[in-house]
Amino acid sequence: MMKLLKALMILLFINACSFDNKTGIWIDENKIPKETVEVFKDFEIISSSSETFNKTILHNNKQFPISLGVLKNNNKWNDIYFNKNNNFENFTYKNLKKEIIKSKKLTKYELNKYVLFENNNLITSDVNGNLIIFNQINNKNIKFNFYKGEYKKIKKILNLYVEKNIIYVSDNLGYLYAYNYRLNKVLWAKNYKIPFRSNLKVSKNDLIAANQNNNLYFFDKKSGEILRTVPTEETSVKNKFVNNLSLSNDSLFYLNTYGSLYSFDLETKKINWFINLNKSLELNPSNLFLGNQIINNNKKIIVSSNNKVYVIDAATGSTSYVKNFSSITKPILSNNFLFLISKNNLLIAIELSSGRIAYSYDINERISKFLKIKKKMFHLES
Repeated sequence: MMKLLKALMILLFINACSFDNKTGIWIDENKIPKETVEVFKDFEIISSSSETFNKTILHNNKQFPISLGVLKNNNKWNDIYFNKNNNFENFTYKNLKKEIIKSKKLTKYELNKYVLFENNNLITSDVNGNLIIFNQINNKNIKFNFYKGEYKKIKKILNLYVEKNIIYVSDNLGYLYAYNYRLNKVLWAKNYKIPFRSNLKVSKNDLIAANQNNNLYFFDKKSGEILRTVPTEETSVKNKFVNNLSLSNDSLFYLNTYGSLYSFDLETKKINWFINLNKSLELNPSNLFLGNQIINNNKKIIVSSNNKVYVIDAATGSTSYVKNFSSITKPILSNNFLFLISKNNLLIAIELSSGRIAYSYDINERISKFLKIKKKMFHLES
């Protein structure tokens, strides 16, 4: 059991992420148009006032036999959240602590948060706008900077996706471009003026992103041209939460900064359904929504907001159940179980089909016992 808990904690630590004019978009935040209110009547509002879960439950293997599934060797990481549905698979972690190579310093600037990996190339970026491609075979470091002139001194936040030697990039300046790192060539570049504020997803010939105004875009990944635009509710106040995209086999799930979750058909690019998960019932565009990246297993979508965990039917948008705790990291789905770490440092496993809690363990207590030390507060950065 300790090995299973240790494996789960390691995986969770790695994670420490057409409408018309009646869509709910408005200009004056103090005066909400009547048609906006009408649209919100279609929303399924979810609210619960029950107390936050804070209980230790010992695991009963006979009642909840837990398996993490087959271990996988991971040699590609082309999406900043690992794969199309944002979930971590049960990949191997040998913990050899063995130094294979040591490169020179990749950059003198602060590195952005995420790292991608393709064809033995480690791919990342920094706040100066450098794309950094480090080849672990020849120990060579290649840099490319798209930005010139007036943009050089501005801090850049780059969203990356890599596929077949091409790095797709959106940024906080409103640029979208595709760079072939093997050819050292920009294939195309567009300036859409409004900063992008989401991860990037690729589905067949579509490149998908959202901007800070909560507009969702489908682009042609071969040219960067817009195929479809879908405006959604805008918030006047920006916080740390960014728009988040997750793919299933035939659907796109989009959680915006207002707390609205949308399902789109990837073939037609039309909306299947949408619900609102914002805990506030006030129709105020300054309402803030906080949460983690959404994940799905094709049948269920998991949304961890700042105080709840929602399990939602992917086909219909109906809520299967709501748990009155949140996760400080992106949850992990494995087989029929959902694993997360709550704000009060409980490692919790939930049987996905029933919603029953298989176990919940106090991490502070477990670490203290394992290390044979006095119980101390454990802190994990979200």
